[in-house]
Amino acid sequence: MLGESVDQLVIDLMNLQSKIQKRVGSSLSIHGLGLSDYFVLNQLYITTSHIMSRNELAERVGLSPSGITRLLNPLEKIGLVEKETNPRDSRVSLVKLTATGKQIYEEAKVSFTESSRVLFSSLDNTQQNQLSVLLKTLL
Repeated sequence: MLGESVDQLVIDLMNLQSKIQKRVGSSLSIHGLGLSDYFVLNQLYITTSHIMSRNELAERVGLSPSGITRLLNPLEKIGLVEKETNPRDSRVSLVKLTATGKQIYEEAKVSFTESSRVLFSSLDNTQQNQLSVLLKTLL
């Protein structure tokens, strides 16, 4: 019986993930971004210097080094991020959030926040906080 409830929990979480991806992803698409793009811009935005090594960025967004490169190439082409050289170690590749990237991120953050708020509007603040705590125990 316990196994069945855990199975259903995983299925429910996967369905929730799909719903989040569809709703939040849709709200980001008007800014020309997907969820992964948004996560990358978010990580760069929240760092003090808006600069991060590719490897650290890949780790923070859950991608392989080659996966982050594939994701960054289009963002670089449209001017949201740019490559930086590391003055201390030329072997370390850095990524910098551009002024345009910062502006697009700030606009997309409004859409992200609103779609997230709507998505969880059936839960009150206490329930949202409880869900957040529970999820963090799994991460």
